[in-house]
Amino acid sequence: QVKLVESGGDSVQVGGSLTLSCRGAGFSFSSHSMGWFRQTPGQERRGVAYIDADGGCTNVPTALEGRVTISRDNANNMLYLQMNNLKPEDTAVYYCAAGSRADYCGGSHSAYDYWGQGTQVTVSS
Repeated sequence: QVKLVESGGDSVQVGGSLTLSCRGAGFSFSSHSMGWFRQTPGQERRGVAYIDADGGCTNVPTALEGRVTISRDNANNMLYLQMNNLKPEDTAVYYCAAGSRADYCGGSHSAYDYWGQGTQVTVSS
């Protein structure tokens, strides 16, 4: 059974930093692209960062460039999201997702087959 479990969500101050983690199980983690998405109430889920199976390709939406970094540790089935200079608009539930392809590092939701339950990030001033 595929399982993705996020952790690391927290309440932080504006300008702070946070690292989210996602542990994968029940599938060949190193053969799948991975992504981070976030969602606020009433809004559609939006992409935050993406990485291909071997970590050679990463992609971040232009609006988040310079503030977020995605990485992975295939030996331990872990995915990470480092976020810096956090802003109130970063408040959301953050989800990790596993893609169906190895050689993909984009944000199309249809490219991701499995999703975690999410972890809450709250940024306050």
